[in-house]
Amino acid sequence: MRFDLTVPFARFAAQHISTLGTPFKRYHMGTVWRGENTQRGRYREFMQCDFDTIGTTSAISDLETVLVVHDLLAAIGIDKFTIRINDRRILSGILEVLGLTSKTTHVLRCLDKTGKIPRDTLAKELQEQGVSVPSIDRLLGLGELAGSATDVLNELQDLVGESVIGTRGVEAVRALLSGLSEVGVGDDRITLDPSIARGLDYYTGIVLESFLDELPDLGSVCSGGRYDNLAELYTKQSLPGVGASLGIDRLLAGLEELDKLTSVETPASIFLVYFDESHLGDYLRIAARLREHGLSVDFYPEPKKLGQQLKWAGKKGFQKGLVIGSEEFKLGTAQLKDLATQQSTNITWQGDLNLLADAIKNELRK
Repeated sequence: MRFDLTVPFARFAAQHISTLGTPFKRYHMGTVWRGENTQRGRYREFMQCDFDTIGTTSAISDLETVLVVHDLLAAIGIDKFTIRINDRRILSGILEVLGLTSKTTHVLRCLDKTGKIPRDTLAKELQEQGVSVPSIDRLLGLGELAGSATDVLNELQDLVGESVIGTRGVEAVRALLSGLSEVGVGDDRITLDPSIARGLDYYTGIVLESFLDELPDLGSVCSGGRYDNLAELYTKQSLPGVGASLGIDRLLAGLEELDKLTSVETPASIFLVYFDESHLGDYLRIAARLREHGLSVDFYPEPKKLGQQLKWAGKKGFQKGLVIGSEEFKLGTAQLKDLATQQSTNITWQGDLNLLADAIKNELRK
């Protein structure tokens, strides 16, 4: 009886990666089990929907994972939700500074209960693990840091000091927040929460949890993070991964309480080619706006050659490839390539993303 879908996926990817190719993206819905007491929105048997990218360390894949969570909840019709993010490396850096590296597993499991059990109970558990009172105050104070994301990041940088791994975590969160800002996802939906640890040991970088603002006690409805070492348990090859898991049963329980059960149409697939790093912000905005218009858009996480990306997209079953390079950005044009017939259609959009979306929809109707 599997307790999640991520570990089986890592094993499958390790076994078949030579056939699958990298980066490999997938989503999977299935039943999982947990040995815990049942309560509101929490069951021993439940459905999960996982979405993952494996085979790349690109920060774009971290960003895309958060955007999937954001767009998924928004598409369902949930107006008020918050995605809380952190990075396990920040916590590792703080533990390094406090001299608690040998207690990492136990301490992070305790921190993962922040907000779920009383502070005094957490402090007692940490004391039982041999953590000093000053260190306990420092650790439990992470969830009480206030101010803008920039202010909190600056405080975290001070806390990790000269720790290399901690500094990498701070920089990763800063880059993630910058990317989210590029596509218009800001503080109304994203919160930096340094106390988030995620209880599973396989997380190595960015971690996230998402909550319905009107039902905060329901718990996280979609959680995940980066797991760069998990697949290495089954192969000598490095297969870094990142993904998240939607708890379908818990989300449905929340939607039922909010009277927001609805259906969503499955649109066509568009592959956005990314090969000009200087226009990364533009690519992110294009993908985000096309998704707002109901188009299913995927985004290659690394700026590789055009032919290589289109070949990958064709194998994955995409209908159309959207090509916008440096020259196209200057002219306000784009090429929409049919990946089955290899025929291209020129689109003039002059920087108007709504116009671009309408033109793509018109082509898909033909």
